[in-house]
Amino acid sequence: MDESIEKRDDVKSRVLCIPTLKHMEYVFSKENLERLKNRFEVTFNDLNREYTSEEAAEKIKGYDALITGWGSPPLTARVFENADRLKIIVHSAGSVKYMLSKDVVQHYVLPRKICVCNAPKAIAYNVAETTLALLIMTGHRLIDHIEAVREKSVWRDLEIPREVKSLNGSIIGIVGASTVGREVIRLLAPFDVTILVHDPYLSESEAERLKVEKVSIEELFHRSDFVSIHAPATEETYHMIDEHHLRLLRDGAVLVNTSRGKVIDHEALGKECATGRIFAALDVTEPEPLPPDSPLRRLKGVIITPHVAGLGSYGVKKIGEMTLQALEDFFSGKKVENAINFQEYDIIA
Repeated sequence: MDESIEKRDDVKSRVLCIPTLKHMEYVFSKENLERLKNRFEVTFNDLNREYTSEEAAEKIKGYDALITGWGSPPLTARVFENADRLKIIVHSAGSVKYMLSKDVVQHYVLPRKICVCNAPKAIAYNVAETTLALLIMTGHRLIDHIEAVREKSVWRDLEIPREVKSLNGSIIGIVGASTVGREVIRLLAPFDVTILVHDPYLSESEAERLKVEKVSIEELFHRSDFVSIHAPATEETYHMIDEHHLRLLRDGAVLVNTSRGKVIDHEALGKECATGRIFAALDVTEPEPLPPDSPLRRLKGVIITPHVAGLGSYGVKKIGEMTLQALEDFFSGKKVENAINFQEYDIIA
């Protein structure tokens, strides 16, 4: 065990918790929050807001661990200059990129070998479940039927085609074998589907293990009945789905995006959806929220939800569970399962 993290049984590691108490109670079960308090010497945020970067820098001295979360400020150079004992940062949320710049990672996190982990798997449970719901709802035109009953007082609107897309018997295209993408693949296992995956970082052996077919993005869009986007927002993926790919979709195809809005060229998507040829369900957009005059807001074949795919009690409480587990494992000298590999900073979500 690293002597720097070895502690006597009667000495608790000190943990600074930046998120508000409301956030902590949201992601932690009562039992796990009590366990956190008992296992560590925790200083909670007693404000009704997040700390600023400056306040975090003032507080961090003398702490062994830092818990961050949604809304936490960027961890600046000054934070790390004052962090004389910091060994681990646990982000009780998803992406850490807005909080840890590449420059800070290279100059402070990596040289000091500070462990940084987050909870993508926890959030993935909820996002994947929402993705499956959107695939089914859009394919079956359920929103159209709901609106017809509610708005038109029509029991069965004959303008809505009876020939709808069902998952069973379909080809499903997954763009990005990310944590969420893989959870979607797992949830699709009971269905009679063929799954195509486009991900340049997915090996053939891993594709075989996942029981999917690795293909180019062009082939995926050309063959799929449903396409689900699970790629991170990076320079490489910006508008990676454009007019060319959308035109490859077969008539009646369904496109679902629960990853990041910047992955899709929205102007091209709006033009293609306006033809009525394809359908789309978007939980993420560019920008968020879409402007009131965005054509996508008014198109009948487009479902828009306000970036809520990650919500859900099961996955949310898993965040707290994984946060606590990461701290316990680290200070026990065990492997931390959700540690981020910052050598892959450019391609992580």
